[in-house]
Amino acid sequence: MKSPTEINVAVEALKKGELVAFPTETVYGLGADATSDQAVARLFAAKGRPSINPLISHVCNAQAAFALGMFSVDAKKLAEAFWPGPLTIVVPRAPRCPISLLASAGLSSIALRVPDHPLALELLRAVNRPIVAPSANLSGRTSPTTAAHVKRGLGKKVAVVLDGGPCTVGVESTVVSFMNERATMLRPGGLSRNEIEQVLGHDLDVEADSKRPHSPGQMESHYAPHALLRLDATSPRKGESYLGFGSHDNGPYTLSERGDVVEAAANLFRMLHELDGLGVKAIAVAPIPHDGLGEAINDRLRRAAAPRPKT
Repeated sequence: MKSPTEINVAVEALKKGELVAFPTETVYGLGADATSDQAVARLFAAKGRPSINPLISHVCNAQAAFALGMFSVDAKKLAEAFWPGPLTIVVPRAPRCPISLLASAGLSSIALRVPDHPLALELLRAVNRPIVAPSANLSGRTSPTTAAHVKRGLGKKVAVVLDGGPCTVGVESTVVSFMNERATMLRPGGLSRNEIEQVLGHDLDVEADSKRPHSPGQMESHYAPHALLRLDATSPRKGESYLGFGSHDNGPYTLSERGDVVEAAANLFRMLHELDGLGVKAIAVAPIPHDGLGEAINDRLRRAAAPRPKT
């Protein structure tokens, strides 16, 4: 746990419109005051993030979220079952919602989450306002799961980096929207579809990719390391490093030697960062099962391997 002094420094930075990186159970977030247009604009600029890509607002408990959005019975059911935790819920903005419209990319919806990390919750309670916090990395690049990843990727763009150790889940939150009659999964993530469907008592709809995203993580090219990725590879080709799943003889890297998708999710971004740090040009990635958190892992890998926008 961080000292009160470190938390206070982070709180003062946020209140001044500066950016603060902090850990959640999923990945490290780059935080800004969600109620300040200027702070949100500074965050978009620091990440190089397209302003059409909406942000998640983080709060310290479900009651704070209920004051910001209009929650249906089913939306409240998920909030009560899974918060704090790796679930983002998209609902209509409440009347007089103080969150910047820039954070919602001008949409009538708001994306809300209560993170399950003691340091994140301590910060949110202390600052006493919603904090937008996309992954603390340059837009489209591999998400950070340690404080070192944040410092290496963003450097002096961040006023304060709170170090809470490695993230335990390792992939971003699952995003479920209640903007239509039926609950719709916009992004698979750290909470499995099956767990959500068990609480709702029915299947989730799933939204395909959109040129106008309704939530974070819907851009086609996203989460990418500098190296090019080749997916569903049973062995590396010449010039490729291999990222395996289960035990293998193609080098030292495996997402989970015992073939556990939960362990693989926690290791995914860290290992992509490590391979990038070695300066490899191409990474061959083993097939990953689609069950449970495997759905989120495959989503991240598909987006990381997608053709990249020209700059």
